[in-house]
Amino acid sequence: MRQGELSDDRRAEAVRPPRVYGIDHAIVVELHGEIDLVAYQRTFPLLDAVAAGPEAVVIIDLSEVDFFDCSGVSLLMRVHRRVAERGGAMRIVCADALTLRILRLTHLTEVLSAAPTLGAALLVREEE
Repeated sequence: MRQGELSDDRRAEAVRPPRVYGIDHAIVVELHGEIDLVAYQRTFPLLDAVAAGPEAVVIIDLSEVDFFDCSGVSLLMRVHRRVAERGGAMRIVCADALTLRILRLTHLTEVLSAAPTLGAALLVREEE
């Protein structure tokens, strides 16, 4: 570990927990900070529970995410699969160019709608 870096345990403690709330017809989950393996392990049980409802509309808000790696891609894929199995829909809120590039390169934007704001993500559902 280099000077100034936090250990995995200390970094995990510093991560803000996701915020979950309902708005209109959707369940919104705001993720914060780094979405890496540690965040995946801490966040998936919550997202899995949110996705478990029949015909749920789940919006994952990545607006406050600072770092997004392959663990984040895997997290979104698993949650999307779970939502789709139950006849629901999933949207992503993301305006960060690097994160959007990762989503495009992994073809997630072909199965998930990505909107730059929460308002835009809510409108996507209404247009379907």
